[in-house]
Amino acid sequence: MQSTRVFLRPAALAAALGVATFQSTAAEPYELGPDSQLHDSVPRGEVDKFSWTNSVIYPGTERDYWVYVPHQYDSAKPASVMVFQDGWSYANPTGQFRAPIVFDNLIHKGEMPVTIGIFINPGVVPPADPGQKARSNRSFEYDSLGDAYARFLLNEILPEVRKNYNLTMNAESRAICGISSGGICAWTVGWERPDAFRKVLSHVGSFTNIRGGHVYPAWIRKTERKPIRVFLQDGANDLDNLHGSWPFANQEMAAALKFMGYDYKFEFGEGGHNGWHGGAILPDSLRWLWRDGSKK
Repeated sequence: MQSTRVFLRPAALAAALGVATFQSTAAEPYELGPDSQLHDSVPRGEVDKFSWTNSVIYPGTERDYWVYVPHQYDSAKPASVMVFQDGWSYANPTGQFRAPIVFDNLIHKGEMPVTIGIFINPGVVPPADPGQKARSNRSFEYDSLGDAYARFLLNEILPEVRKNYNLTMNAESRAICGISSGGICAWTVGWERPDAFRKVLSHVGSFTNIRGGHVYPAWIRKTERKPIRVFLQDGANDLDNLHGSWPFANQEMAAALKFMGYDYKFEFGEGGHNGWHGGAILPDSLRWLWRDGSKK
């Protein structure tokens, strides 16, 4: 498919494109550190924009996605892979996460392996008639339990990206990340397919009863431990509504993971339902997640 090259210069990319937005507040006590900033001495990767319009798993949907390729990528060697839900929220160089900039800095310092990032927006169903609005497929894709989204990645997106880049097939070198409903989606992919993804990063994950995700702590406790490494982040001022309490749900997840002896880390701060805390600790989160490097 045709692609559009996006260079990591904040002035060139000012608008988020069709993904969920997360409210920020002046009370947030978190700031981005040096590993989230551009440095002239650090070689920059490239980001290309693509679209996917012929999904079999989610028929009728369209979506944009971005592929980040680090400067150090060598096509003769399989690269590690990290997938992000709500892709633009993570790829936006002026946003709360700035993941490609963080990748540049950490890969340059040898603190994470050479990793291709795939930043995928949720699907939308185009309007049937002029004047109507597109329908978001985000909650259906992200909050649903089961293996549909994992199959979407493994059968559709990764094979498409693999046409142009040498991606590892080793589950230990494949990670997945998301915020809110994208966070529970990341966990669901690892839970359903630990043979394909074994590293999970969740920011303010929606482990609540939107589409049944509140069952995970009980499932974790009653299921043989799976080979998943997981980093959870949440805050005391996260959501509390008819679907449940996000802080309580994430604490329940952490307790269940601890009980079952998972390789996990839980950062519980003061923030709300946004990416400020997760963005501030993204470099350390990635260092922890990739602390044993890459396995081809």
